[in-house]
Amino acid sequence: MLIVFMLCWSCAGNLRMPKRNMDSWHLMINGYANNNLGDEGLQLFEQMRQLGLKATEVTFLAVLSACASADAVEEGFLHFESMKNEYGINPQMQHYLGVIDVLGKSGFVNEIEEYIEKLPFAPTVEIWDALRNYARIHGDIDLEDCAEELKVALDPSKSVASKIPTPLPKKYSAISMLEGKSRIPEFRNPTLYRDDEKLKAMSKAVSYVPDTRYVLHDIDQEAKEQALLYHSERLAIAYGLISTPARTPLRIIKNLRVCGDCHNAMKIMSRIVGRELIVRDNKRFHHFKDGSCSCGDYW
Repeated sequence: MLIVFMLCWSCAGNLRMPKRNMDSWHLMINGYANNNLGDEGLQLFEQMRQLGLKATEVTFLAVLSACASADAVEEGFLHFESMKNEYGINPQMQHYLGVIDVLGKSGFVNEIEEYIEKLPFAPTVEIWDALRNYARIHGDIDLEDCAEELKVALDPSKSVASKIPTPLPKKYSAISMLEGKSRIPEFRNPTLYRDDEKLKAMSKAVSYVPDTRYVLHDIDQEAKEQALLYHSERLAIAYGLISTPARTPLRIIKNLRVCGDCHNAMKIMSRIVGRELIVRDNKRFHHFKDGSCSCGDYW
């Protein structure tokens, strides 16, 4: 999708895109950021400024996303301040969350906590959830638990919903779709467990260790490892591997955020099968190739 839009963008002088409006600029900057090309997104923002286009609050959401993608912490704060001082835009909740993303993607988890203490308003559920997410990614269990408690204190209903559920095989709510030439099958109650178990065995041979923190059922360790196999994106990949030509990329669309264990497993799978796995969850694009992901393990 980004490639197609870039082609249209580069041909802005002909019938394909006769005029670049603000929406098109925002789409391009966000597209770069979502594909781990934050530097290119920031360059595009500079082009906007040189052309005299006036940035809006939506523009700065895209810019902060690009800063997070590029690990540009200092530049992120500079843009945040310019939004207020140069453009007269009052930051909204999403802008503060954008700054937290800038810090979190670069590993400044303790700085997020300090930043939250200085917010001009009482931290919300979304703020604590962002801190909890980055604390989990960076392995700060104490901070993760603290943020979880503070979030639940504000909204007790989040005590279960905030966790990443791992449903039993016959009760799937997550959906993953495999993009094909003429059809997009959905995986709700899949029957491809044997194929995914083969991938599990191959993954273990290259140092895959199941992260059972993402299984919330009160079951034993072996059952937790088994439950991780039932995540829809893994089954979509298993189906894609047996139904598409070798070495061709697989494109997966997921309606929920990819859990940390599946993210790690898909990195290993991409190296084992020698394919690029392109996964779009509800947060961003992930390009898995040769054992690594374009997001740099922060999403």
